[in-house]
Amino acid sequence: SSAFVVRSGADQPTPPNRAPTPIMAHTSQPELAVVGGTAPSLEISIGMRTAWVDSAVAFCAGAAYGLTSVVVGQPLDTIKTRMQARPDSLRSRPHLVAVDLARSQGLQGLYRGGTPVFLGGTLFRSAQFGVYEAALRKLRAQSPGYDIFGVLDWRIPVAGLAGGVARGLIEAPFDSVKVARQVEERWGVRTLFRGSGVTIGRNAGLFCAFSIYREVLPPLIPGGLNAFCTGALCSNLAWLSVWPLDVVKSQRQSGFFPGASSWALLAESARSGRLFRGLLPGLGRSTMANGTAMVAYKKIESLADTELPRWR
Repeated sequence: SSAFVVRSGADQPTPPNRAPTPIMAHTSQPELAVVGGTAPSLEISIGMRTAWVDSAVAFCAGAAYGLTSVVVGQPLDTIKTRMQARPDSLRSRPHLVAVDLARSQGLQGLYRGGTPVFLGGTLFRSAQFGVYEAALRKLRAQSPGYDIFGVLDWRIPVAGLAGGVARGLIEAPFDSVKVARQVEERWGVRTLFRGSGVTIGRNAGLFCAFSIYREVLPPLIPGGLNAFCTGALCSNLAWLSVWPLDVVKSQRQSGFFPGASSWALLAESARSGRLFRGLLPGLGRSTMANGTAMVAYKKIESLADTELPRWR
């Protein structure tokens, strides 16, 4: 990109004994420069506009990711959550939970809790990717690079943590309502942020792990991975990395375990062998939802590359 100059005041010829002030390209901040020894001019880098457009594209792509994952994955997410948090489903198999819910409530029952995720999912997932891209760009501009074990830029997991925290801060109230609806428990204003701490922690670890796997795995596979396989594989591995926190999160948000701390619930899940409760429907949801959602994410990025070349 190259800079352009907006001049203020009348243009004056450059005196013969003075060289023109050079126009600096790629400036990261607007700068005042003296042009022709007269009034200051404002130098503006096209790169500044590119950064804003890149962030907007990341947010739009994240929104497409979030919307697609909700539509495709909500039924399996409902089964997973009920297995994790409803006392009468803590020992039930996935297909029994699904059949019982479908018989008693039909398709609507499988999509219980879908509305808050549909409304909030686009926002918090787009924030996740948008903050990740912004943080990574900032780190790469201001911090020296170093590859962990020679394969992973340390700035990628840090940016992933930032993206996950951003998602958790926005997602916590929406997710609390979703879980309450899925387990058929009452919710209200006082319960909106129930379990928010473990929700933020889970999301920080989840997106950090996802960012690492998305960076490291494709080059290790001959021929690379298409968008669907990238989303499905990396998401599944990321979920496996933090699954016990997801179990605790669901239990905290359900309202069926009043007075129990996250640490107490984690310890109890370990003692009872439920640290990976609901894993099968959870990974099924992750495969279908995140695989198709990654295709949507890449499609938006591709459209931005072809349709907005003058901004990029």
